Amino acid sequence: MGKRAFKKRLEEIKMSEYDAERYNSFVQSVKQQITSLKQLTAGLEAKQGDRVWLKNQTDGELDDAKLVEGLTGERNVYKRRGLPEEKGLNMTKPKHLTLLVDVSGSMYRFNGLDQRLQRELELMAMVMEGLQGSESRVRYDIIGHSGENPHISFVNRDMPPDNEKKRLEVLEEMHAHSQFCWSGDHTVDALNQAIQHAGSIDADDRIVIAFSDANLKRYFINPKNIASTMTKDPSTSVFMIFIGSLGDEAEQLRRVLPAGKSFVTMDTKEMPTILQQIFTSTMIQ
Repeated sequence: MGKRAFKKRLEEIKMSEYDAERYNSFVQSVKQQITSLKQLTAGLEAKQGDRVWLKNQTDGELDDAKLVEGLTGERNVYKRRGLPEEKGLNMTKPKHLTLLVDVSGSMYRFNGLDQRLQRELELMAMVMEGLQGSESRVRYDIIGHSGENPHISFVNRDMPPDNEKKRLEVLEEMHAHSQFCWSGDHTVDALNQAIQHAGSIDADDRIVIAFSDANLKRYFINPKNIASTMTKDPSTSVFMIFIGSLGDEAEQLRRVLPAGKSFVTMDTKEMPTILQQIFTSTMIQ
């Protein structure tokens, strides 16, 4: 945008040019991924309008696969074009995402090793930007977990940050907590609380995506406890995304967790593809 329009926008949201540049540094890193996420959520809405063959109808065209049943007097032997009624395709309510972000001390401590905290902040910038204006399709909460607290609310689904200043404040709060929190790990407790939280929400699909730097062995956390927690509530789909690792710890954990429910990525560019896999396996099944 032009410089005059840019300054006017900053005045409207009471954001300094310095803060705008800082926030823009996150967004520019994931600009293409933001576009991919917007296209992905737009595609969820488009699924509602796809007309398909509805079978087992009492009127319409005779279904060739039901000829035998028709001869025996069965009435539901017709098919007709219409909107699908299967879960995930006919979206009567917004989908709900609970993003459980790792803001533990190790995220800050090892950021210099592999940029794990920086990448997580970029991911949340991608989510907040990419889902802006998609509230009728997808709503989301961003909740943090650390050794100090298993449930830290950063974004509430009823009040998503609607401008750049508010989104930067979310990222700053995440960074500050990771920098100054006590050491420890509440991953299992955080998962339990996030699943309970998601289960209380009225939505077509409930998805919990937990982010972790896989620093669990140090705190004697049994991966099997995480695996059993992930599958405890059949009404909520739970996924783990490991965005950091010391050695091959993340890959070891992935192999223990439920198949297709965990991912290891050290590259922010892979996230839209991972999200698409998650959406495909839950929302469009």
